Amino acid sequence: MTPRYEANLSMLFTELPLLQRPAAAAAAGFTAVEFWWPFGEAVPSDRDVDAFTSAITDAGVQLVGLNFFAGDMPAGDRGAVSWPARAAEFRDNIDITVGIGERLGCRAFNALYGNRVDGIDPNEQDELAVANLAEAGRAAARIGGTVLIEPVSGAPRYPLRTAADAIAVIDRVASETGVRALGFLCDLYHLATNGDDLDKAIAEYGDRVAHVQIADAPGRGEPGTGDLNLTTHLAALTTRGYTGWVGLEYKPTTTTEASLAWLRQHP
Repeated sequence: MTPRYEANLSMLFTELPLLQRPAAAAAAGFTAVEFWWPFGEAVPSDRDVDAFTSAITDAGVQLVGLNFFAGDMPAGDRGAVSWPARAAEFRDNIDITVGIGERLGCRAFNALYGNRVDGIDPNEQDELAVANLAEAGRAAARIGGTVLIEPVSGAPRYPLRTAADAIAVIDRVASETGVRALGFLCDLYHLATNGDDLDKAIAEYGDRVAHVQIADAPGRGEPGTGDLNLTTHLAALTTRGYTGWVGLEYKPTTTTEASLAWLRQHP
């Protein structure tokens, strides 16, 4: 089965203002897109939410993935799920994020776990994460959605690094709260960069994958700029039953348009 690729518009088409990117993606041939949290605050104004949703609907593309509020990503934040000082912001953000998904037909919501915080017991952070993820899962389940749990690289204080780490969180939430609307976000770049064995991870957890993202490694550029055999790994995921979208979450080595040459050669 040929992968269904979609564009992560927090990484691609960044030559343009955010609200112009859905139209640019459509012009490049994409029918679906995803975003990190596209606002500067956890609770944006209705006007800003309306402008965002209109940009997507006017472009004629489908939103298939959206992150919950994750703090200040450029400054190094990687989520608020387990961050006591910002837990209220995360909870306030849940209904807004899921509400955008309901308006646009998006059913996959990425909840970045959050970095470890100095002076706070990791066990306390993990307990908070279970409670917050359960709340997010209940909200997503109301519209048939899934909360995604993702291992991340390049953030030394982020505790989820391997596929097994993500699966352990998903299983703990289910065991302790009964909430099962959580799924594994399999980002092949992050897993490879963290030294996870991709073949083993896919063999063991491929049937738990709820969403896939790719970039080549090292470098996080477009496919063909690194050493990963992405074609083989995507085929293995298909064999394990994955039929969903594959998000292109890479940093173009030049312009976004030039970086799509590989896709046109291997649609």
